[in-house]
Amino acid sequence: MNTTNTIISVLSDKNIIGVMSSSISIMILGFYLGKSNKLKSSFSIPLGEIILTISIPALSFNAFMKDFDKNFVNGINILIWSFLIHLFLMAIGNIFYKNLDLEKQLTLKIMSVFGGITVFGIPIAQALYGDLGVIYSSIFSIPYRVLLYSYGFIKMSSIKMDKKNLKSMFLNPVILATFIGLFIWVFQEYLPQVSISGQKFPILRIDKTAFWIYKPLAFLAGLCSPLAWLAAGLKLSELPIKESLKNSIAWQFSIIKTLLIPFLVLIIILGANFFGILQLSSVSLGVITIMMATPTASVVIAYSLKYNKEPLITSSCSLLSTIFSLITIPILIAFLQIFKF
Repeated sequence: MNTTNTIISVLSDKNIIGVMSSSISIMILGFYLGKSNKLKSSFSIPLGEIILTISIPALSFNAFMKDFDKNFVNGINILIWSFLIHLFLMAIGNIFYKNLDLEKQLTLKIMSVFGGITVFGIPIAQALYGDLGVIYSSIFSIPYRVLLYSYGFIKMSSIKMDKKNLKSMFLNPVILATFIGLFIWVFQEYLPQVSISGQKFPILRIDKTAFWIYKPLAFLAGLCSPLAWLAAGLKLSELPIKESLKNSIAWQFSIIKTLLIPFLVLIIILGANFFGILQLSSVSLGVITIMMATPTASVVIAYSLKYNKEPLITSSCSLLSTIFSLITIPILIAFLQIFKF
């Protein structure tokens, strides 16, 4: 497939365009509702509360309600790379924002490390690589989810790692749901089994054994992204839209998140491949590059709104990085195709 056809196929895919246009249009709706005083911009705070205490726990738990696919063994290098990439960016992320104060550095680093994999990355990977893209992106998202709902939450909420806070931290709905879901996914073959239509499933696989519980959770999980985008738009309404789009920090972040970081990750992995270290196929390399090029995660926006961590900046960054990704993701995919990575 040549460069032009690659870009056209990406830009014409309904799933990709649907996700991108939805995020931008819902943020604009929130902006309009706030500017017209139909909703107060302060309503973004209770929206953030709903997302963090109900929607994100449902999302993180339900994400693990799937078979422990044998392809996981073949994708072990993707799993390792995901851990290494996220830990590496967590360690060096402040370097990208040295020109800003420490509070802004922390918030922007978290936004840079954790992209919108669930909402943006997986649909794009599926559109480009089919089922294999979904499998590889799902494997890549395991460390991402664990770190986003633990490290990301701890840093954005400013909870200190002391004995007083350890109990409340681990009993937080987001972290609790993540680790329970991860446990069920990994150890499902060893859990008590029930027979359904001639097939055996672990009793805790509620998508199979208790659909009456799974489906409400799925609806609640589906609220995460639209409510986060709506809340971000409401927060943006406190500023003129031109000011949001001209925000120099948002431009700095968007360039780093959608171009610099994915190219940096690509170069590191290609270097490792050259020396025979944790080698990846072209498809898995493409999936990881796409995952790292996505605009910031809606979960991070929710953290920012809930804990007042630079909410105006995160809202501006979310809007602008989404617009950027409409251009940068097709460019990155075409780059991979041209050089046959």
